[in-house]
Amino acid sequence: MGYFPNWRPASGATVLPDEKLPAAAAIPMAFQHLLAMSGSTILAPIIMGFDPNVAVFFSGIGTLLFFILTGGRVPSYLGSSFAFIAVVLAVMSAPGATIGHALGGIVICGLIYALIGLVVMAVGSAWVEKLMPPVVTGTIGMAIGLNLAPVAVSQLGMKGEASAGHMIIALLTVLAMGVVSCYGSQALRRVSVLMAMVFGYLLVLIFGGTLPGVDAIDFSKVAAASWFGLPQFTAPVFQWSAVTMIAPVAIVLVAENLGHIKALGSITGKNMDPYIGRGFLGDGIATMIAGAGGGTGVTTYAENIGVMAMTKVYSTLIFPIAAVIAIILGLSPKFGALLQTIPAPVLAGLAVSVFGLIASAMARIWVDNKVDFSDPRNLFTAGVALILGAGDFTVTFGGFALGGIGTSTLAALVIYQLLGLNRKA
Repeated sequence: MGYFPNWRPASGATVLPDEKLPAAAAIPMAFQHLLAMSGSTILAPIIMGFDPNVAVFFSGIGTLLFFILTGGRVPSYLGSSFAFIAVVLAVMSAPGATIGHALGGIVICGLIYALIGLVVMAVGSAWVEKLMPPVVTGTIGMAIGLNLAPVAVSQLGMKGEASAGHMIIALLTVLAMGVVSCYGSQALRRVSVLMAMVFGYLLVLIFGGTLPGVDAIDFSKVAAASWFGLPQFTAPVFQWSAVTMIAPVAIVLVAENLGHIKALGSITGKNMDPYIGRGFLGDGIATMIAGAGGGTGVTTYAENIGVMAMTKVYSTLIFPIAAVIAIILGLSPKFGALLQTIPAPVLAGLAVSVFGLIASAMARIWVDNKVDFSDPRNLFTAGVALILGAGDFTVTFGGFALGGIGTSTLAALVIYQLLGLNRKA
């Protein structure tokens, strides 16, 4: 068996990872995956204050790298990870902090993640699953969503002087995402973030300048931008306090990617476990490269797994096509300028929806894996870690600072293992 599969033409309704579609079918499918990832991949960098065009560019680079390192055997798209939002905003709130400081932390986080991948490639992934069982991974993910709650509320305007117009647009955007998620077709549900973004954008196009506090959208920068050109890259700056705050996110990415690869194995009927280490390595290096140029940390996307589950098309060759299209879009300053016109109230509504879904979706991990909360070990692990994450408990020793996500992650990992010592069951 070669490093890459010998992709054979698809012969049935279900297209397996080592099968290929004709170009006429593969290119539209690649666009569908781009749509599925676009809402979240664009939203995350905007909330963090990054250039979304750069994030889209590096999502394409990262996906190509992941494809190569996994030998073209794991169908995945790499997009902006929401796990970085809380820690990046915490770093950026420090006096004198810049995007460069956050990027330095992202690079080191990617390095740790890649090293974990090398260890898994050498000894297997059983130790990862033992260290991070469902109660731990669900708790860490939920803590991230709860940690972001103050950010969402602040953007919504409940703690400021936001106008009624701002609030109306934001809440209608929240409602739109809820309606699409509950009543839309399967295809629309996969792009609910994008649909809500478009809906809110249209509201501002119609009512901007007439509702109090909601400005009309200014397209002057879009008109002035060129069609093609290099993205505005930003270099990382390595600062100990920023690194220690962002680096623990590597644990979250491991848990996230592990779950996604397991899910891919389940829906494709192929054993993906041999590629878990390579997946971690590819995702880690992709995160390092993105951080080195001004992009967000990346991760495999559940949205794209959903598209595959819906279409039954799992061909890995779809993803390099999607990646190349994303790179081309990232090389268009006009596309980037258009992304920058997304209005503040629309972003506020999306933040409320997405951050809430991060927390609630993690509870599904507990439900799906039948986590027993009558067991004090599980109950105490989750309870303490969630309080530390939601309350943003930060530990500081000199120049070392571990923020709420880090303390919550550490607490979940350590408490669960300590409370398991000398247990019979």
